[in-house]
Amino acid sequence: MKTISKTVLILSLVSLFTDIASEMLYPILPIYLRSIEYSVIFIGFLEGIAELIAGYSKGYFGNLSDLHGRRVPFVRLGYFLSSISKPLLVMSQLPGIVLFARTLDRMGKGVRTGARDALLSEEATSTTKAQIFGFHRSFDTLGAVLGPSIALVFLVVYPNHYVLLFYLAVVPGLISVGLTFLLKETITKEKKLTNSLTLFSYLSYWKESNPNYRKLVFGLIVFAFWNSSDVFLILKAKEVGLGDSYVIGIYIFYNLVYAIFAYPLGILADKVGFKKMFLFGLFLFVLVYFLMGFAQKLEWVVIAFFLYGIYASATEGISKAWISNLVPKEEVGTAIGFFSGLQSVSLFFASLIAGWIWFLFGAPVTFFVTGVIALLVLIYFFFSKIEEKNLN
Repeated sequence: MKTISKTVLILSLVSLFTDIASEMLYPILPIYLRSIEYSVIFIGFLEGIAELIAGYSKGYFGNLSDLHGRRVPFVRLGYFLSSISKPLLVMSQLPGIVLFARTLDRMGKGVRTGARDALLSEEATSTTKAQIFGFHRSFDTLGAVLGPSIALVFLVVYPNHYVLLFYLAVVPGLISVGLTFLLKETITKEKKLTNSLTLFSYLSYWKESNPNYRKLVFGLIVFAFWNSSDVFLILKAKEVGLGDSYVIGIYIFYNLVYAIFAYPLGILADKVGFKKMFLFGLFLFVLVYFLMGFAQKLEWVVIAFFLYGIYASATEGISKAWISNLVPKEEVGTAIGFFSGLQSVSLFFASLIAGWIWFLFGAPVTFFVTGVIALLVLIYFFFSKIEEKNLN
């Protein structure tokens, strides 16, 4: 535990409590919106717009944190916005207020993501990057285990009390905001702007970045464009015959596996290399999607969700650690924000495509197509020469 600094531990605890708050509501939000007679079309529109806002703001605010040489104010503001958005969702049933509240939550994620990941990167060396990011992902994902578990128990005791659950989610959210006041940082000198900063200035980073960064992000975004929402995996579990409680249970199971393996696989990635670990994760993803295409029994679905948890452990934190190792220290917020923004936008389109394929051809074709694309991305990474050298 010597490599885990106070800053890394605080950021991990902040993410833990934030995810408890968010994941308490994640499986409940669509149920609540349907209970107040919102259409599926509006719910889909709501999530799509929220994801696009998150995607844009990740890039913009990551760039802004680099330019100002500050991280903590962006981290604090981002978690605060997400925290206050929870009660706003149920204070009014007007579509405009609901849309504003959901957008505020995702904007909060966008404000904090680049700055937070830059802070994590600054606390690591070139040989501990994946370990640091893996440790943080473990805590973050543990929140995705505890949050739905709390919601499940609460709704067993208080059936249909959705509004109260939204207000209760404020508590862990405020705890996370409070923890951010324990963070300290060394303020670096602000960059001198040669041009005026605009809302889309960060998009120029692609041209300014080094070839290794571009090769890595290109592969990651092609993959993201076909890696649809986990909702489709959950829908498949429903199709096999699982009830609502079991569906939430298997979602908790996936996150538990993810939380357990993220840290040790991060340590292993620092030893064997980011590329080898990422290829291992992509291989598991391909296997999972082919399994889900064929799965007709509960046992196969459980195995698929178990492997999916390991896939996430082997790729999510590792990809950010890899990116942070390819760019100068003062560009980490922009580099990760740019990638995270494109990833969010890609997820939006990936889910639209997956929904369209599912509607026209059924679940098996949806999973097979995604699996084949992921296999092609795996081949791309296998033959691509992307350095893992630290430039910080």
